[in-house]
Amino acid sequence: MESSVAASATRIAVQVEDVGMIFTRDGKQTLVLDNINLEVGEGEFVCLLGPSGCGKSTLLNIMAGFLSPTSGTVRVGGEVVQGPDPRRIVVFQERGVFPWLTVEENIGFGLAALDRKERQHRINHYVGMVGLKGFENSYPSDLSGGMKQRLEVARALAVNPDMLLLDEPFGALDSITRLTMRRELLRIWEAERKTILFVTHDIDEAVQLADRVVVMSARPATIQQIVTIDIPHPRDLSSPRYLELRDGIFQQIGLAHHV
Repeated sequence: MESSVAASATRIAVQVEDVGMIFTRDGKQTLVLDNINLEVGEGEFVCLLGPSGCGKSTLLNIMAGFLSPTSGTVRVGGEVVQGPDPRRIVVFQERGVFPWLTVEENIGFGLAALDRKERQHRINHYVGMVGLKGFENSYPSDLSGGMKQRLEVARALAVNPDMLLLDEPFGALDSITRLTMRRELLRIWEAERKTILFVTHDIDEAVQLADRVVVMSARPATIQQIVTIDIPHPRDLSSPRYLELRDGIFQQIGLAHHV
């Protein structure tokens, strides 16, 4: 199993060392994560892939600092994670935008410390980057699902975090919008080169997006395999190499893929 950072990365952004997680409810203990070890490089796009309920989101929440592991440690930038930090921004599947604020106000929400000129410059930059020009004064209720998700990504990027942690952000979107959002996220990532950890249970989504795919087992989750996706972007989803990598992951999780 490969657990080291991608060879192309020069610095380690995240180190997960021997992480275990046990939840206790009504006196009953449930082992969710079992001895997880992982390194992620700066600027790398890594997908955490596994069946629903396996512990992917739990691992992401530990990296974000929302949960403390039962055992082991997580380091970000060499520092032990002890709580949330504005350098790590989480984007959830549920809409996180404020319905009472306009697009412009949502993106500028975390920028109060900046002077007015710099704040407006940053808002304008990310409005343009996510394709929402012309909607600056619109409210979330006036936006489509995909536009709301782009707004949430813009708001996350505007505070200039080192890392984005995305928890199945496109899961509630229809299939066509989901494909569009994947392309948009890749375009933004290639422009910004933030470190991205992306939780999904969609194999095609993982192979289309990631530098590496971390394949997790059913609960209690272990890392079964880490697959390097050695195909340049934009990826041809019908190419022999793409299909070989995708089908290899299907086999790894015990499913034969048939069209």
